[in-house]
Amino acid sequence: MDIYCYTKLVRPSFTIILHIKHMKLRHNTTKISDTIAAELEQRILEGSWKVGSKIPPERTLSAELGVSRASLREAVQKLVSAKLLSNQQGGGTFVTNQLAASFSDPWGGILQNHPSVRDDLLEFRELIEAKAAEWAAQRATSEDKIRLQQCFEAFEQAYDDGTVEELADTDLNFHQAIAEASHNVIIGHMTANLLRTLHDNLRLNISELIIFPEARQCLLEQHKAILTAILNGDVLAARRNTTAHVDYVRKTLEEAVKHKQRQLSAERRLNIKE
Repeated sequence: MDIYCYTKLVRPSFTIILHIKHMKLRHNTTKISDTIAAELEQRILEGSWKVGSKIPPERTLSAELGVSRASLREAVQKLVSAKLLSNQQGGGTFVTNQLAASFSDPWGGILQNHPSVRDDLLEFRELIEAKAAEWAAQRATSEDKIRLQQCFEAFEQAYDDGTVEELADTDLNFHQAIAEASHNVIIGHMTANLLRTLHDNLRLNISELIIFPEARQCLLEQHKAILTAILNGDVLAARRNTTAHVDYVRKTLEEAVKHKQRQLSAERRLNIKE
């Protein structure tokens, strides 16, 4: 303060200009780093940077964004402080599961310990995935459609000769691609968290569903119908086909449970006779 007043008295015009320039520079530096942080955060929210993925090197990212490495470094640190990114010594910077942790942590155990919750989960899936398909039919870009087609082809291949694990993975990827094509970041992340939590449960569902010969073909046709509706921009068909798919899964799983119970009863009776 003393230096400022002294300089002002000696060279008032210079001091005022210097002070204004200093304030402007400080304001712009903060604004730039905040803007960069928002851009990086958007990539996490939209799913361009997946959980666990390594973000591009500082030099590459600063060139892409057209900003200084110092400003970029400050922006990255903001997201590290927010626990959206994490630094690994000598290994780079990675996307954390911070957005997913609070959702997935309790539900994984609940689903495992309370199979009856599965039906409630399917109801929720129908609600969120039908809306995602509807919006995807409205909003999907040409790039989204290419990705959807690729995900379906991988899913189709897995149904031809894949393992149950591959079936589960490609099924999850297909539905996640639809959620991201809806261009609603909340649906995108909720679906990602839900499907991540459901992975083991979905694998169980598929193993139970494919005991019925007709189920395999029906599931494939249902996914194809959802894809076609989205590619054609048919909003009503996208929603209707998704609802029909989840409803079919629910009813078929109910029958699978009954089939398993009948089989266990028959085995017990057989053992008694022996």
